[in-house]
Amino acid sequence: MNPPDNWRPAADPANLKARACLLQDIREFFASLGVMEVETPLISRAGNTDPGIHSIKTDSGAYLRTSPEFALKRLLASGSGDIYELGRVFRAGESGRAHNPEFTMLEWYRNGFSYQELMDEVAALVKHCGRGKFDQWRIEKLSYRELFLRHLEIDPFSADTADLSVAASRHGIDDIELERKQWLDLLIGAVIQPALPGHCLTFVSDFPADQAALARVRDTSPPVAERFELYLGRTELADGYQELTDAVEQQLRFNAENALRKKRGQAKCELDHHLIRALEHGLPECAGVALGVDRLLMAVCGAGTINEVTAFPFSRA
Repeated sequence: MNPPDNWRPAADPANLKARACLLQDIREFFASLGVMEVETPLISRAGNTDPGIHSIKTDSGAYLRTSPEFALKRLLASGSGDIYELGRVFRAGESGRAHNPEFTMLEWYRNGFSYQELMDEVAALVKHCGRGKFDQWRIEKLSYRELFLRHLEIDPFSADTADLSVAASRHGIDDIELERKQWLDLLIGAVIQPALPGHCLTFVSDFPADQAALARVRDTSPPVAERFELYLGRTELADGYQELTDAVEQQLRFNAENALRKKRGQAKCELDHHLIRALEHGLPECAGVALGVDRLLMAVCGAGTINEVTAFPFSRA
């Protein structure tokens, strides 16, 4: 039963004002760089095949977007130039201190950028939006391998599931069975992330190839995904790629993800054939990144939960 005052916003007036200021700061930042704001559909005939992301499906069979990524890449392929979108996205089952099923995402793409250059621009945006709060925070860049060696003394590229299980047990995580990628994700979330420095922008890059998502894979030994994540203090804030431009490879990845969804007992998602055709037409060489606006706002306001910076979280929607 809902409390009688649930009609009121969860965020206080100061945090609502801070949200308005943050959105203004983001738009000012991109206006100064000549990056164009665009809008793309909230509802799509295609879902997100990533097994770690759960789409919300409507009664009509369409999906609420989990990201504007596919539509933005279609714009890029059509010759839009540098673009960004600031808007709402939706993911089923997301609830917690820093999660709400509906949240605000900022996503942008820079033609001709490397993902290393984009990391620098992400750091500049965060500091701009902090209005001085993050100016003295240091910036650290390290590889995915360096991250695991530093915190767990294991190589994530060569460690098998038994090695990862042993590493987890040393931190009190026992009696569970996971796939290798799931172990790596668990160790980052449960062990490494809480140990990150509190006043630092930590960029982690060059992920295992099987975590490429929509990033390009560099043919090294072992191959690495040209992808980065940013942790603002101990909060995961942004995920960026050197974007995959190969339509055939993208189709293979979509099929592999749907096969994994089937193996895990998850519903298959409709593929975005518009994106495949856009890649066939030609996506310019670019780097792109998605950033959680609510989480950035939490850091700006010093809020402990996403509800504190959201007018009407799902519990009050």
